[in-house]
Amino acid sequence: MSALRDKAREWEMPARVREPRGKMADSVEIGWAELVQLPDLGLDHIRAKIDTGAATSSIHATRLAPIETDDGLLVEFWTRVHKDEPARKFTAPAVARRKIKSSNGEVQLRYVIETRMRLGDFTWTGHLTLANRRAMAFPILIGRRALARGFRVNCARRWMLGRPEERDA
Repeated sequence: MSALRDKAREWEMPARVREPRGKMADSVEIGWAELVQLPDLGLDHIRAKIDTGAATSSIHATRLAPIETDDGLLVEFWTRVHKDEPARKFTAPAVARRKIKSSNGEVQLRYVIETRMRLGDFTWTGHLTLANRRAMAFPILIGRRALARGFRVNCARRWMLGRPEERDA
C-alpha cells in the first residue's frame, strides 16, 4: 500500500475536476435502490444505492494500481459487483484524486475515474471514486452530482426502473 501512496504522490492531479453537464429534458422518479449499467466497463444490472447525502458516486474497488502511459494515468483495480461472480480486473483513465469523507467520517484520498453510466433510459458520462465498499450492501453508490441531471428520489420506493434478477439479489 505504501508503494501505491508513493506513486500517487509522484503523479500530480488537479484537486477538483467538474463532471460534464448533461441534463434530462424531464425529471425521472427513481427509488432509493436502482440498477445501474456501466457500459464502458462491460458491467450490467448492478445494484446501486441512491444516496443524496453523498456528493460523489463510487464503486467497490480493491487492489488499486496506478499505471502511467503516454496518454496519462490509468488505474487498474479489481471489483466484484455480483455476489455469484469472481472479482475481475479493470483498467480506466484516472481524471482526478479527491479527498472524500467516508460514511465513518474518515477522510480518504481516492482516485476518480470517468465512465459512461446508465440509469433507466438515461446515459451520461460521470465520475466514480474507487473505494473499498466490501462492508457495504451495494457495490455502487450514486451521489448528488449524478442525480442533479434530473432524477427525483422517492425514498419510500426501490427498483422503480426495473427489478434485479435472481442473481443480483
